[in-house]
Amino acid sequence: MPDPAKQLQQIYLAGFDLQTFDRFPKCVGVVRDDCIALLVPSEDGLQMLGTPGWRLGEAIGVLVEANGNQVFQAKQEMLEATPERLETLRRFRAELSTILSSPPEAKT
Repeated sequence: MPDPAKQLQQIYLAGFDLQTFDRFPKCVGVVRDDCIALLVPSEDGLQMLGTPGWRLGEAIGVLVEANGNQVFQAKQEMLEATPERLETLRRFRAELSTILSSPPEAKT
């Protein structure tokens, strides 16, 4: 099983910020470029809880369709999902997934 502490170190060294949230006491928030993902411990090390989204204040804006347009939405707050934001989120998710799925010996 990957060591969550080592995984968090690799995430931090890759330029992600680590945060905790009162609303999600068992999760660690990973933030970069306004993108956010929640990580939880599992038997296989840290895993993403749900889908990464766009940070809207203290909330996670999930990607949805509203009135025929893609938006990031958290309750009543919405933000347009521009091509640039979608690409930023894609890169964020891909890099974080790579770090989380790398074998421990590859993380030195």
